[in-house]
Amino acid sequence: MAEHRSMQRGALLDAARSLLSEGGTEALTFPALAERTGLARSSVYEYFRSRAAVVEELCEVDFPVWAAEVSAAMEAADSPEKQVEAYVRRQLALVGDRRHRAVVAISASELDAGAREKIRAAHGGLVAMIVEALGALGHQEPRLAAMLLQGIVDAAVRRIELGVAEEPEAITEAAVAMALRGVRG
Repeated sequence: MAEHRSMQRGALLDAARSLLSEGGTEALTFPALAERTGLARSSVYEYFRSRAAVVEELCEVDFPVWAAEVSAAMEAADSPEKQVEAYVRRQLALVGDRRHRAVVAISASELDAGAREKIRAAHGGLVAMIVEALGALGHQEPRLAAMLLQGIVDAAVRRIELGVAEEPEAITEAAVAMALRGVRG
């Protein structure tokens, strides 16, 4: 029984990821989840109290995967400056990755405090990685520099998401250039 429940929970999370990637948080509704999974709407409520609860669980499951990929890219870099570049490039590369569409949609949405807190914690892990590299580059306030650097990344993510005038590669190169010039500051 427990295995069956965890399979259904997994199916609900997968459906939630698809809905988020297709239409952002507005698309994530219980009727839509029920329809995608073939469960009765009342069954969806047995697993999750609210949309926010679905989003929170996705944050817990998916953000660490994102962070691990960024971390691996940084560990492969052989200098603090290359780590900064890897930090920016890998996050922006993940934007186009289907597995991470939900993470991007969640990050861009208006969330309740619980979900925001989970995202902050996950982002905190990312930011902690970059604080060390910035400290090694001689920054007086590496924590502040890390938050500002993540701001560049977040702005670039939104720009790529909007599918506006520039190609994603151009946005990535601009973000990397700005980040590297900034951290050399």
